Amino acid sequence: MTATFGRVITAMVTPFDERGELDLDAAVELANWLVENGSDGLVLCGTTGESPTLTESEELVLFRTVRGAVSVPVIAGAGSNSTATAVEQTKRASEIGVDAILSVTPYYNRPSQAGLDAHFRAVAAATDLPVILYDIPVRTGRKIDTDTLLALANDVTNIVAVKDAAGDPVETARLIAQAPSGFEVYAGDDAYTLPLLAVGAVGVISVASHWVGRQMGEMIDAFDKGDVAAARRINAGLLASYDYESSPDAVNPVPTKTMLRLLGLKVGECRAPMGPPPDDLEERARKVLEGLA
Repeated sequence: MTATFGRVITAMVTPFDERGELDLDAAVELANWLVENGSDGLVLCGTTGESPTLTESEELVLFRTVRGAVSVPVIAGAGSNSTATAVEQTKRASEIGVDAILSVTPYYNRPSQAGLDAHFRAVAAATDLPVILYDIPVRTGRKIDTDTLLALANDVTNIVAVKDAAGDPVETARLIAQAPSGFEVYAGDDAYTLPLLAVGAVGVISVASHWVGRQMGEMIDAFDKGDVAAARRINAGLLASYDYESSPDAVNPVPTKTMLRLLGLKVGECRAPMGPPPDDLEERARKVLEGLA
């Protein structure tokens, strides 16, 4: 099964230096390391990239820097809960030359479905690039209803995919069954990757791929080849990684940055209010890695 932007897309963390400033050299190093270790594409400035703590100018310089450093698709998280801001940031990201836009459901203000429809149409009209919608109701407070997604997929030619972090495989199956040809669904929660592949998803926009990118790719390969038993076996070996990604005392991306520091990558700490990490988080990361050996 083909996937326009790659089957394993990593939602990349944003590296900061000791002062909490954007570390562009570290971002380039991390981006290349991810590509070398199984990432087919990168999302910048999403949830894992700490977009709520980044300024719009920081996002743009990160888009430009990473786009110039790697050859895989670079997808810019340019969403906002202000339609005007999302439109303007989408225009600016498009001018930089990224490959696609990731646009999240407006958060906190919880628009109606009609409001969501109008918001995403305005974002898509601001760019010629492909637009991936990002449905993550646990963080935004509002799900994009399937009927809304279908209307957008059918009516707006450059709304081409959704990152599905809604946690409802039955509704995802309904979406895929009714979506127009070429519309793609990417799992947006690592633990749902295999279940969503089973109903027609084409890949995953992943957090755990920061350290298990190759294994995620192998699982998808096995499933695509019809070796469901092998896919299930690989998935079982990744469950500890999925559990590690986020917990009540260490919310994503705090665990991912801890894992990457353990692996020797320079990513810094998360900006407030994300953190500080629990005292035992590095030990948890170490146990996850030992379980993969």
